[in-house]
Amino acid sequence: MAHPAHFLAFGFGSGLSPKAPGTFGTLAAFPVYALLITLLPPMAVWAVIAVMCVVGVWICDVAGRAVGVADHGGIVWDEIAGFCLVLAFVPVTAVWWAVAFGLFRLFDIWKPFPIRQLDARTHNGLGVMLDDMLAAVYSIVVAWGLQQTAWLH
Repeated sequence: MAHPAHFLAFGFGSGLSPKAPGTFGTLAAFPVYALLITLLPPMAVWAVIAVMCVVGVWICDVAGRAVGVADHGGIVWDEIAGFCLVLAFVPVTAVWWAVAFGLFRLFDIWKPFPIRQLDARTHNGLGVMLDDMLAAVYSIVVAWGLQQTAWLH
């Protein structure tokens, strides 16, 4: 955890949870995103999330090589960056944040087509980040669809 990339990859320590590290990593995204939207204007928030996603390839690659497992379960930067992306697409309310959390965890665990196939073929930091970015896209699409209905307004 002394190396900055390891500290970030393991989600500030949230990925060290012995049970459900991906869920704890996703939970760690809440304060990260809340801090971003509190301190930065909207365009800067988008820029930071983009940097989190791009630099995440390197962060996850460095940490994966250090522990000897490319997609070690404790590496949760992919969850943090991916879930911050999802949060950027939903209203800032407890209900929508809970819906976003449920959707992201569902798609991250389930890995519907083509996520599972790409995850099996793509290795290193890119592979670690790619499946969560796709889970984020699925989550965003479903959240957008839900936002178009009246039942959550």
